[in-house]
Amino acid sequence: MAKFITAKEAVLNIKSGDRVVISHACAEPQALVGAMVENAAAYKNVEIVHMVAMGKSTYCLPEYRENFIHNGLFLSASTRLAVEEGRADYTPSFFFEIPRLFKNNILPVDVALISVSPPDKFGYCSLGVSVDYTKAAAQCAKTVIALINDKMPRTGGDSLIHIDDIDFAVELSEELIELPRPAIGDVEKKIGEYCASLIKDGATLQLGIGAIPDAVLTFLDKKKDLGIHSEMFSDGVLDLVEKGVITNKAKSIQKSKFIAAFLMGSKRLYDFVDNNPMVEMHPVDYVNHPIIVSQNYRMTSINSAIQIDLMGQVNAESIGSKQFSGTGGQVDFVRGTSMCEDGVSIIAMPSTAAKGKLSRIVSVLDEGAALTTSRNDVHYVVTEYGIAELRGKSLRKRAEALIEIAHPDFRDAL
Repeated sequence: MAKFITAKEAVLNIKSGDRVVISHACAEPQALVGAMVENAAAYKNVEIVHMVAMGKSTYCLPEYRENFIHNGLFLSASTRLAVEEGRADYTPSFFFEIPRLFKNNILPVDVALISVSPPDKFGYCSLGVSVDYTKAAAQCAKTVIALINDKMPRTGGDSLIHIDDIDFAVELSEELIELPRPAIGDVEKKIGEYCASLIKDGATLQLGIGAIPDAVLTFLDKKKDLGIHSEMFSDGVLDLVEKGVITNKAKSIQKSKFIAAFLMGSKRLYDFVDNNPMVEMHPVDYVNHPIIVSQNYRMTSINSAIQIDLMGQVNAESIGSKQFSGTGGQVDFVRGTSMCEDGVSIIAMPSTAAKGKLSRIVSVLDEGAALTTSRNDVHYVVTEYGIAELRGKSLRKRAEALIEIAHPDFRDAL
């Protein structure tokens, strides 16, 4: 049987009832996913497992409800409606534990659809910008179908898969999905300034996606020898690399290296990591494991929230009972940072939602809302109105501290 085939031929190896795991985020093999959807009439109840879906996710459309069932480990704009309308499912999991779901046959993998760089002279391809759960899916799948893409950066670390371990290969040049840089407003700038005040020289950073992490980075240009150990990083980091602020020299493990599980950004970011010996990509069960995280010097994690109640309980993933995103790596890093002797864990968010109509700091979480991070785990909460330190505080003192950083329009009610 030929190894090198077309995308249309490759997806003929997917059968009804199969569980298909797709490479994460910006590494989605778009041509393979497109060919699979075009062949939808041949399938019944194919389960699509994905996390942050950056592609079109056409398999979630109502007309394909008999052919595909999306099982999201995290939700994004293209998958939320299908879950809300009952045509797709959401499976909660800590990010660092997702590879275990595949390895322990909790979610057995029939087919892995992955995107890789061309093989080197020894036959090794790189998983490029998405190693996270993608490597485990490829290792565990009965059938591995790879898009060999010359646009995929070749990244180092534990990111390799040998051509012999790929069952079917489709050679096709395809631009990677890019994530535009977010607009940073006055609120995000103020939050970024407060967060930056908690970051010490030599700190190792974990940053999420969006305007707040990017805003934080704009206030770090006076810091020295910062490092990166994060589930992901994006373009905002590159500005500080060019300024000599992020050097990774003060890190206690993997000194002088950027450590990440996946990347989301522009071609500028992808060019930076391509064949860069200072960048290492690793599976998420290493990068996000709390014990590994805890070993970093001055580990500092910055994550966001949808709501925080007056006890300090964090909902970072749902709007009431409607699943909005997922647990992701927030708890992985909050707990790892907590175990770090000089760690700083920050939950940062605007004080309001719905254009100022709703307070994000609430007396109790909305009915049906998910509890992402427990009140026992939270150190600092930051809004544009200041910093609340919760660790070691009684429930009364926590409430007082959180009310002080709530929007003034809601403080009396709180």
